[in-house]
Amino acid sequence: MTSPTSDLLRVLQQRGFLHQCTDMEALDARAGKGRITAYTGFDATADSLHVGHLLPIMMLRWMQKTGHRPIALMGGGTTKVGDPSGKDESRRLLSSDDIAANIASIEKTFARFLTFGDGASDAIMANNAEWLDRLEYIPFLRDVGRHFTINRMLSFDSVKLRLDREQPLTFLEFNYMILQAYDFVELARRYDCSLQSGGSDQWGNIVNGVDLGRRIAGVDLFGLTCPLLTTASGAKMGKTAAGAVWLSPDRLSPYDYWQFWRNTEDADVGRFLKLFTELPLDEIDRLAALGGAEINEAKKVLATEATALAHGREAAEESATTAHSAFVQGQAAEGLPTIDMPRSELEAGIVAFQLLRMTGLVASNGEARRLIQQGGAKLNDSRLDDGERMVGLGDLNEDGIIKLSAGKKRHALVRAV
Repeated sequence: MTSPTSDLLRVLQQRGFLHQCTDMEALDARAGKGRITAYTGFDATADSLHVGHLLPIMMLRWMQKTGHRPIALMGGGTTKVGDPSGKDESRRLLSSDDIAANIASIEKTFARFLTFGDGASDAIMANNAEWLDRLEYIPFLRDVGRHFTINRMLSFDSVKLRLDREQPLTFLEFNYMILQAYDFVELARRYDCSLQSGGSDQWGNIVNGVDLGRRIAGVDLFGLTCPLLTTASGAKMGKTAAGAVWLSPDRLSPYDYWQFWRNTEDADVGRFLKLFTELPLDEIDRLAALGGAEINEAKKVLATEATALAHGREAAEESATTAHSAFVQGQAAEGLPTIDMPRSELEAGIVAFQLLRMTGLVASNGEARRLIQQGGAKLNDSRLDDGERMVGLGDLNEDGIIKLSAGKKRHALVRAV
């Protein structure tokens, strides 16, 4: 289908979210007739979601903005099993207390992207532990398990990948797709939910839920996926050398989050503006058309708008101002990652490569030495050529701060206390 008539699918198509749908025309007709309820599931394997989760989160946001009701389903039950999709090995099993703590933390992120309440289009926060924890094993196998054939389950990529690589797939994980399918049916019963959305790696699990709804509840359900993003250079979206790009400010500061988006490759700017901001499409086209050094202005807009969604407008503007001070004006600015160092330690002096590691700019002493040897380290904006150099009180500026840099775009401050 090339021209959706519903506001929901039209917006999702124009901004690049649509990848697969179980029945696009029927879903378009349903969405055009009135409000629908849609959900996406998120397992609580950590205390924060990351940039890799942003596409399905933004899909839920656009659903709400076009008048529909989103459900953010927390996997309090399924996290105890572990989704094998895209994994070569079993996930670490978490305790119920760990899962509950992770969910409490993740809920704060959703409060930024969705409006929760009792209105017709207000979002719902649900937890599949409410029904999965109460299932009785034998009745569940009889009522639900009989609709799944081993033949078909073995055909799904999440299973084939593990088996093809001769990696073990536990019976616990093998049941994950059945539980996710059951989630869809349960949400349809409780909330009249008719649409499940997610990343394209969830396609098999989503289709299972659509089929199960028809078999045991006699309801017409829909599945919709967004693409799994890679950057123009082929790298997985949301991964850096330092690890995952977390959405929680407790895991990653708003400034570092801003910097992640500021470092977007030129070829990705237009696409990411459509997916991760709410700027009008004509303004995005204008920004994406900028060439040469001007594309950096578009990257700053992307960084500020994406950070405003995740952390609020004030934090986004502060991050942009801090970046301007540090990189354009060449000044050490408040807001950069900062560590406090006792004056007594600086009086004795600290070896330069060790101080680079202590600030978090590098992960190890060896990485620090390599960075210095390659000419990528700076001390107070001057190239650091000797990794054994002692850094001390004499390197403090008038504000009592030492600035360290790894490359052109990553900086940290050491403050004497």
